[in-house]
Amino acid sequence: MDRVGGAQVWRALSVAAVVAVCLIVSVVAGEAILGPAVGPLLAPFAGAGLAAGALVLMARTRDDDEHGVRHVGRCALVAGTAPTSLSGLVEVLREGTGATHAEVWLDVPGGLAAHSGPDRVASLTELLIRPDVDHALPVLDGGELRAVLTLGKPGRPVTAADRALVAEVGSGAGLRLRVVARGAELSARVARADELARETEESQGRLGRAREVERRRLVAELGGATSERLAGFRAAVAAAAESLDEGLSEPEDDPARAEAAGFASHHLEEARGRLEELLDRFRVIARGVHPAVLRDQGPRSALEEVVADLPRAVHLTGRLAQRLPWEVESGLYYAAAAALHLLGAHAGEEPLELALEQSADHAEIRVTDAVADPDATRTALADDADRLAALGGSLELTTDDGGRTVLRARLPTQLRPLVASGLLGSGIAGSGTAR
Repeated sequence: MDRVGGAQVWRALSVAAVVAVCLIVSVVAGEAILGPAVGPLLAPFAGAGLAAGALVLMARTRDDDEHGVRHVGRCALVAGTAPTSLSGLVEVLREGTGATHAEVWLDVPGGLAAHSGPDRVASLTELLIRPDVDHALPVLDGGELRAVLTLGKPGRPVTAADRALVAEVGSGAGLRLRVVARGAELSARVARADELARETEESQGRLGRAREVERRRLVAELGGATSERLAGFRAAVAAAAESLDEGLSEPEDDPARAEAAGFASHHLEEARGRLEELLDRFRVIARGVHPAVLRDQGPRSALEEVVADLPRAVHLTGRLAQRLPWEVESGLYYAAAAALHLLGAHAGEEPLELALEQSADHAEIRVTDAVADPDATRTALADDADRLAALGGSLELTTDDGGRTVLRARLPTQLRPLVASGLLGSGIAGSGTAR
């Protein structure tokens, strides 16, 4: 049995007891004073009057008690001794109004949240139609909704005194709710600061991985460009030196000396060719490491320069709508150039298709090839996939409706720190169907 039901039962029993006592006292007193003949006839009337007076006195006492409870709540709020927590405010509402249920609903992003539980509603309208809300009072702070105080009194009316107490509690709770709101805002800012610190740390880690990928690529480029060519150059110079030594050991008028000089000249010419080839390769590497055309004219012009050196035909379409940050343009360029060098290294009957596209928030370079091996391509471009992932993008390998391999290099048009690290280390995306 709840507190309200118990009080009602106790009140009924009290009334019955008072009436019974008054009747008994009247009968006994009547017989003693008026005698056994007249006393029992007049005693019920006297008992009824006495009971009525006692009941009026009890009613006044009860009203004074209820008023005292409300008065204590009001005085606590006005005198500055109000509860220091929202739970205390709820208790004042419940005790002061005799409500079965009272609650403080705080204004939060996306709606209102109950202070004492997980309940949430999307709006004040939704709160007002709840079956456990019989009265609601919005609490404003500078015209801004901070909270809503609610009462639930099922089966009983919300009196004017109840409304007055709720209004006074709401007035006194304004400062407390403002403190709660400021505390929540401060907690959110601290959480955001922690999030930004994590983002910065993750961003630095991604940049470090991107530098490592570039270092490995440059080492591989230099190794492939210099090992064989330098070996040939050394061999030609050594052969020329050997021929010269043989010729110098012969007399000046000996034909063998002239023949050795001819061999030496031939080897020196071969060494010069090797050296020129090596220098040309270094120029290509330098252009790939820091393409001046990319910096001056953008990715399309730089890729046109790459396409011109390929033995396989390339069909180039589209362009980026505007110049983008250097990290975005260079990231897309290096991935596309690596794909072109891989897929266009040998002549083929069908040309490669190279397309540049830009949307509101992403830029994309797409390479389509009808004969590429998806698995081999995925393995060969793993470092390029890591580089794009480090910058917040992706390198996706898919298959279109015609069975052609489609390679998409994507980056956001504005690089920002990413909280989620799911992109990192993910490699090239799987081979689904391109749309």
